Amino acid sequence: MKVVLAQLNYHIGNFAENISRIAFEVKNAEGLNADLIIFSELAVTGYPPQDLLEYGSFIEESTKAINRLASISNHVGILIGAPTLNPSPTGKKLFNSVYFLYDGRIEQVFHKTLLPTYDIFDEYRYFEPNREFQLLHFKDRKIAVTICEDLWFDQPADNAFSNNRLYTENPLEKLVDLNPDLVINLAASPFSYLRQQVKTEIFTNNARKFKLPIIYVNQVGAQTELVFEGGSLVVDRHGEIVRSLNMFTEDSQLIDLDDLIGDRLPKILHKQWERPELIYHALILGIRDYFTKMNFQKATLGLSGGIDSAVTLILAAEALGAENLTVLLMPSKYSSEHSLTDAKHLAGNLGISYEVVPIQETFDSFQSALKPVFADLPEDITEENIQSRIRGTLLMALSNKFGNILLNTSNKSEAAVGYGTLYGDMAGGLSVLGDVYKTDVYRLAEFINRQHEIIPENILTKPPSAELRPDQKDTDSLPEYEILDKILFAYIDQQKAVQEIISEGMDEDLTEHIVRLVTQNEYKRYQTPPILRISSKAFGVGRRMPLVAKY
Repeated sequence: MKVVLAQLNYHIGNFAENISRIAFEVKNAEGLNADLIIFSELAVTGYPPQDLLEYGSFIEESTKAINRLASISNHVGILIGAPTLNPSPTGKKLFNSVYFLYDGRIEQVFHKTLLPTYDIFDEYRYFEPNREFQLLHFKDRKIAVTICEDLWFDQPADNAFSNNRLYTENPLEKLVDLNPDLVINLAASPFSYLRQQVKTEIFTNNARKFKLPIIYVNQVGAQTELVFEGGSLVVDRHGEIVRSLNMFTEDSQLIDLDDLIGDRLPKILHKQWERPELIYHALILGIRDYFTKMNFQKATLGLSGGIDSAVTLILAAEALGAENLTVLLMPSKYSSEHSLTDAKHLAGNLGISYEVVPIQETFDSFQSALKPVFADLPEDITEENIQSRIRGTLLMALSNKFGNILLNTSNKSEAAVGYGTLYGDMAGGLSVLGDVYKTDVYRLAEFINRQHEIIPENILTKPPSAELRPDQKDTDSLPEYEILDKILFAYIDQQKAVQEIISEGMDEDLTEHIVRLVTQNEYKRYQTPPILRISSKAFGVGRRMPLVAKY
């Protein structure tokens, strides 16, 4: 029995395009004499469809799409995710389901049991949990079909599942009692550089525990903030990975199920990437898909001569092409000469068009206009923010005039402690580095320069500075980023209490100060553009905090 794993990039709500891609893969599978082709969770609608699921017309379109796919299933079986209506008058209106299509019709439907309500997931808002367990019987094989559940079962019960969940154990425990030959898992599992190894171990441990091969098919591509890496797997019954599909790109593979079950499937694995390379490719895919799926083409940003704008520019050039970028260099009297030189050097290395628009004259006019109001008050952060907002206005003017979407260059460390200006350097249509700590920005830069110098060395070695006042450095307001990021990671990503962070060796006063800054600046982050998510606790969709909390 031959099976194709189809790892595709879907567009939420774009039924015509999604079905076209799926039908193309079905046709290819027929040409390979495959018996079965497997797509991912909610492939027909794209994942996550969120409140589109509440529109009856959306569900009707999804059902029509399933019927069209059923009509082409005459020679190959299709396993594919889509919502189904719940016929019961009680409970939620929908199930998160997998259809088995074969011989021109819908043969069987499987529903998701464990509905995640943690991190970016909110499935219990829309779906009713499954209450019945069944196997797929096809071509003399008994197949346990699961929907992403294996992936998040390791989460703590108090935040992983809805309080209304029906089962507290892995659904595989129920399915194994039915004596399947293997497990097929259809998933929509977003990328997090923190969970790549854990994700793999969940499958290898389950395969080893239940002594069953597991086929895992994940979607690839980005849906606004969420990036899906693909990385579909085939694991034998001993817990060994014998096949892996590519990361961050569409891919498909044909395997012989008899060889997999009989421990004869040869091992073919993709290259394993380290953390900087994973983040690099995730962000490029995130930028590219955001622009492609929103029908945007051109981008702009403010190139300051600092490391954040340098890394953002390189990622954007790789995602969109240098010809689709125009950047502004906006020096003031506080800008160092080397910052302007470094920015020009980088743009030249990449072949990117740039314009130099000095802001000093505009800044002077603001000061003159505000002088009667400010009287003889000394300059402070107000004047610094005016400079940032002038730059934001100039960038948005270029965006409006030429249709270049503004890319925000702020990193996660800055966003966490409010080291940014609303309507200034926090403006933009997409935040590229908003989930990347400053220390990881440097690691990305080192990865980019691994073969030859793209980012000028001076950008990598000079002390970080916003250059909004004489001789300003980031460390005037913040601790060294190595220390800051350790505190932020422990508090935000690991959700540790302040006292626990202090007990691990961090300075008490500094830790309490940093956590206060994180809390106080929630209102700023609430107004930021969408942030590409590459961790398990990104600001925005992955971390929802009250603005007025005192904790």
